[in-house]
Amino acid sequence: MSEDGTTPRERYRTQIRAEIKERAQQQIATAGASALSLNAIAKQMGMSGPALYRYFAGRDELITELITDGYRSLADAFDAAAGAGADLAGLAAALRRWALEDPQRYFLLYGTPVPGYHAPPDTTAIASRIMATLLDACPPPRAQDRALAFWTRLHGVLSLELAGHFTGMDLDPALLYTAEAESLLRL
Repeated sequence: MSEDGTTPRERYRTQIRAEIKERAQQQIATAGASALSLNAIAKQMGMSGPALYRYFAGRDELITELITDGYRSLADAFDAAAGAGADLAGLAAALRRWALEDPQRYFLLYGTPVPGYHAPPDTTAIASRIMATLLDACPPPRAQDRALAFWTRLHGVLSLELAGHFTGMDLDPALLYTAEAESLLRL
């Protein structure tokens, strides 16, 4: 056993699960979440398809873990911004930075649903942390209305930008996003 109380077998299992998730993220970045193939991941790792199922029960479990990791990452980015004293404008900037850092992770959470995948109810529970941080930054009495307007409108601009829908429009998506965030501050 190591200092942290884990056995070599547990550490190896953790390492293999992390590698599987990394390869899954690479596949998603290349072909989208709907093209995720456990057999392709197993082949890349030099193992059989059935061997991979010792680490994840199936595609849905792997997707669930990737989604949970994504929500946790965004919640951490929001918490860090709020901890540094960010207001709504700071949270807007944190959201955009997070999305631009890994667009496929963003689309896994907020893009087209993966065909045949149904997230367990507790998967998105961490998303409540994100909304709580946003609500805390919105002054009463209309905090919920402001938070929802902020969330939906900024995600709209981000989704269009990340999907390339502003290409050829002679506009700067960063300036558009900032203008949208500033208009929300006046609500």
